[in-house]
Amino acid sequence: MMNQMIINTARETAISAAYEAGKLVRERFGTLYAYEEKDEHGDIVTEVDHLAESIILNKIRRVFPDHRIRSEEFGENDLSSDWLWLVDPLDGTNNFAVGMPLFGISITLAYKGNPVLAVIYEPVIDRLYVSSLGEGTLCNTVPVQMNRAKAFSKARVGWIQGHAVQNELRAVKLRHYIDVNTKRMMRLWAPTLQWTMLARGNLDAIIVYNSEGEDLYSGILMVKEAGGVVFDYEGNPFTGINEQPYLIACLPDHQDYFMNLVKEGLA
Repeated sequence: MMNQMIINTARETAISAAYEAGKLVRERFGTLYAYEEKDEHGDIVTEVDHLAESIILNKIRRVFPDHRIRSEEFGENDLSSDWLWLVDPLDGTNNFAVGMPLFGISITLAYKGNPVLAVIYEPVIDRLYVSSLGEGTLCNTVPVQMNRAKAFSKARVGWIQGHAVQNELRAVKLRHYIDVNTKRMMRLWAPTLQWTMLARGNLDAIIVYNSEGEDLYSGILMVKEAGGVVFDYEGNPFTGINEQPYLIACLPDHQDYFMNLVKEGLA
């Protein structure tokens, strides 16, 4: 049985870690002069990624030394536990590196493969999102709910794809179809910020094309707790953790609309 005391302590730990790492990131923003290429797909890492990650991991380890951890740069520890932390210390590193203030810190805690706690922090504007399973989503302590009365003639859609996807023909086809059949298709290079926009009602949907990573599950939990649904391209509800996620997230009333949009784009 999931221990609520662990969740409560984890929430405090994650918030503290996000604030401290965020302070470092904010102070170092605009001072970066070098970065390292992580792979041939254009993903990069900076010294700030490593420093922010150390802050977060050290805080988690001190409080929960027996928990599993999977982090963007560190990788995984070798512990066996029902509890798994997923950490992206700087989601939007490319934005950070080129001086664009669109990035965040993502921390998720999963229990037996299901996210139960999520923290996303936008350090530049000091905006903190916290979501706990069954307890809703908060933005700077204020409850966030997707707008159920909202209607649209053309939707605003966030597009998220994995680094390895690049210009895969199927992805390009779907991406182009969405782009020309919606009011706006948005790609921010910082997926967690798009999830928070959807939770706030500033986007109508998010379409994920094979983009698994430590930054995915915080946003999914936040959208679900804000009243949204997340499902695969066939309409099956998404739960747990998936190595190759192809997902749609939106309001429940819009599920058929966006499923049809994706099916048409892939036809």
